[in-house]
Amino acid sequence: MDETPHTTPRHSWTFSNEINAEIRRAAATGIYDIRGGGAKRRVPHFDDLLFLGASVSRYPLEGYREKCETGVTLGTRFAKKPIELKIPITIAGMSFGSLSGPAKEALGRGATLAGTSTTTGDGGMTEEERGHSEKLVYQYLPSRYGMNPDDLRRADAIEVVVGQGAKPGGGGMLLGQKITQRVAAMRDLPIGIDQRSACRHPDWTGPDDLEIKILELREITGWEKPIYVKIGGARPYYDTALAVKAGADVVVLDGMQGGTAATQDVFIEHVGQPTLACIRPAVQALQDLGLHREVQLIVSGGIRTGADVAKALALGADAVSIGTAALIALGDNDPKWEAEYRKLGTTAGAYDDWHEGRDPAGITTQDPELMARLDPITAGRRLRNYLNVLTLECQTLARACGKSHVHNLEPEDLCALTMEAAAMAQVPLAGTNWWPGKGGF
Repeated sequence: MDETPHTTPRHSWTFSNEINAEIRRAAATGIYDIRGGGAKRRVPHFDDLLFLGASVSRYPLEGYREKCETGVTLGTRFAKKPIELKIPITIAGMSFGSLSGPAKEALGRGATLAGTSTTTGDGGMTEEERGHSEKLVYQYLPSRYGMNPDDLRRADAIEVVVGQGAKPGGGGMLLGQKITQRVAAMRDLPIGIDQRSACRHPDWTGPDDLEIKILELREITGWEKPIYVKIGGARPYYDTALAVKAGADVVVLDGMQGGTAATQDVFIEHVGQPTLACIRPAVQALQDLGLHREVQLIVSGGIRTGADVAKALALGADAVSIGTAALIALGDNDPKWEAEYRKLGTTAGAYDDWHEGRDPAGITTQDPELMARLDPITAGRRLRNYLNVLTLECQTLARACGKSHVHNLEPEDLCALTMEAAAMAQVPLAGTNWWPGKGGF
């Protein structure tokens, strides 16, 4: 009888099963991994903050009797026609090509029903989206795919994309199987050939050139349209300040939890900063320039709930933008398609191979049979319901803090559960009046 004591096998934290599988995949294929979605690692996020509701020292508002306003105006600095939204939640840019035509239509329908805006994304403006979006933001990207001066004039605002949270400093990809005849025509690309978007604009190299480009866009649109500048969450203080000095009406700040249609996995997981770490430096830049609230700040990257919305606003944002959450509201990653997700080698909730164009939900595909599964009217209503819930949750929290407008939320209404969140958000660690870097207890 073997009486030798046995020890339990131990897996390495450094060389985990997941890491080992990726090493084997890389060794077998010789190519880096491409996927969609956002960062899957755990980083400090809005869940690490809590609101300090009203008690004796603060007076709450009665939810059924006292109003809590939610409207926001974007583009008040220079534009002749700022955008008026009923809610502080917008739909982020997601391209036609990455998304199906019915999905773009559903986003427009849902945003319009909720009283907010949607955004075109790379690849140009579709008639489905323009026709069903009361307020549509036109993205002006480094690739220039689908760029049309007439569409710039048809839009309600223009968003100059300098960076994206999932891949600041890098470009996206659209594989050939999603470049159909229509997509190819809009982007002036060959049918069925993989394309990779540029990582920088071809006609400027810095903020001085950006200022010239913004003036050019204003001239094209008669100074009517608000000009947004979208930056990835890399150096938010300086990037925000330079965007403002270049003439932006609105700064869109996208943290690393923001999604993408397709890029290298190493980008998604290892470039950029958490959304929570980006907001206060951007707000500080606006305050230092004396332009906080005059230049609006939209925050995106991992917004999921009304609590996330309220916390972003409390930290100084004027509005938020959602992408992945909007797709889930339409029906993406729905467990009802679980059998088909398993055939693709994945599962509902983990499906991020959007770039392959085989989405069973009919959202991130150009396959006619799969696209037909998405009813844009029903999906638009689902998005409207979701946006309404986010707004109601945000109002509930604002009232609990005694605020008659969601924009009256402030950092003083928050505390942090962890040292990291306290340092990033610059709000006190729970039970103290201190955060790392402030000094003293």
